[in-house]
Amino acid sequence: MQPYFFPYIGYWQLINIVDIFVIYDDVSFIKGGYINRNSLLNKSNAQLITLELFGASSNKKINDINLGDNRNKLLKTIKQNYSKAPFYNNILPLIEEIINNNEKKLHKFLAFSLIEVSKYLNIKTNFIYSSEIKNNKSLNAQDRLIEISKILNATEFINPIGGIELYDREVFSKNMINLSFLKTSKISYNQFNDNFVSNLSIIDVLMFNDKEQIKSILEMNKLI
Repeated sequence: MQPYFFPYIGYWQLINIVDIFVIYDDVSFIKGGYINRNSLLNKSNAQLITLELFGASSNKKINDINLGDNRNKLLKTIKQNYSKAPFYNNILPLIEEIINNNEKKLHKFLAFSLIEVSKYLNIKTNFIYSSEIKNNKSLNAQDRLIEISKILNATEFINPIGGIELYDREVFSKNMINLSFLKTSKISYNQFNDNFVSNLSIIDVLMFNDKEQIKSILEMNKLI
């Protein structure tokens, strides 16, 4: 999976369910996507935040892009939006550690955030960059995923449900790999009021739920 900026809970369900999570860092950057953006709760609405980048372009690979200078501004927004959340004091040090990380490369900064949040949630998944795996980068998306799976001796490949129209179970099966898709169940939890806002950043989940609650949320999915 491409690394994303504090991604939504479904992304973490995928991390939680696999043994090895490949951070797809040597593929094209998706401008206007969620690699460097996400949404926070602002009163009763979703507020989009964007991690500033230098020279971001769809012609560049994710691991060729550097961070900009707005991390302090983002941290200020997070503090303002969640200062009254029940687990604010527990979670803010984690967010500060991630945001204040001195890493300038986008892929390493995002990987650091994935690893640190996983540690907090006691997720034992191993992370590896696709750029560190010797594989044929000229292959199409599906064939490259199959090759990487073989290199890692994987017999199972799990993808978010959005890939169900992109990847062919039969092709994976012919390569001795079982392809499954993770579908997130309908999730809700107490925010500031009764008007639940869904599909926000993991920051929102962390601010309103303790570890045991999040553990239960991580299990709210099924493989199809």
